[in-house]
Amino acid sequence: MAAIINKRKVNKRDLPLTNNRISIALLAALLLIPSVGLAEEQRELIVFCGAGLTGALSEIGEIYENRSNISVKFNFDGVPALRTQIEQGAYADVLVSANLKHMNALQSEGFIDNQTVKIFTRNKVAIIVPNGNPANITGLGDLAVPGVKSLMGTKELPIGDYALQVLEKLAADPEYGPAFKESVLANVVSLETTVNRVVSKVALGEVDAGFAFISDVSPQMVGKITRIPIPDKYNAEGDFPVGILLQSKYPVEAQAFIDVLMSNDGQAILDKYGFIPWMKKAGEK
Repeated sequence: MAAIINKRKVNKRDLPLTNNRISIALLAALLLIPSVGLAEEQRELIVFCGAGLTGALSEIGEIYENRSNISVKFNFDGVPALRTQIEQGAYADVLVSANLKHMNALQSEGFIDNQTVKIFTRNKVAIIVPNGNPANITGLGDLAVPGVKSLMGTKELPIGDYALQVLEKLAADPEYGPAFKESVLANVVSLETTVNRVVSKVALGEVDAGFAFISDVSPQMVGKITRIPIPDKYNAEGDFPVGILLQSKYPVEAQAFIDVLMSNDGQAILDKYGFIPWMKKAGEK
């Protein structure tokens, strides 16, 4: 008697799930591989930087990105505002400051890796006037003339602090005296929170003059504002420090950024923007 063959159609749902589970697991693993690579490609260095360094640091950031394949995200603002943001918990890898005061404060508060802090450039103060100089300002003495409208930074802003140092030196000189300082301050119509606001308002002709850094007559400002030098005996030279925050997730990459800043290429860009190379004092050629 012939055997009876069971031709019952097999339902796919009756098959073991093992192969399906293996396939799903393999697919998931494959999907993870590009996502890991993507995470590495998306590493980003967060740099908090004084607003007056916008042009120079943007160019230096491009050099770093080309050499490291790591993107740089800048937060340009007044240094007092940057300090406050850090103190209130904002994340940053690097702080580029326009004076030692705020860097020192953050160091003492435990936010900065003290071993990484370096002076990367220097600066000093200048008078800036709109192109054409409608108030005919030629030197310090004209800033005290009644009716002249001028700008300064707040005393917490580096340029504001340095400008006050200049006025203190003038007040101590019998040629000018304390009354001169008071007359200059009486002509100040606004205290700005970033040096960029001082520069832009002067360039627009909203005021007759302003106190800014020598570097603030940048390539972009040529033809819009004119710089009038302040004699060295009255001037205030400022050190600009950079440092890595202790919270940085990328300390090695952050140090590489500082290395670019300190390199010949970085210093050449700073020099182009009017900053004083870190190895040279303001009075040197």
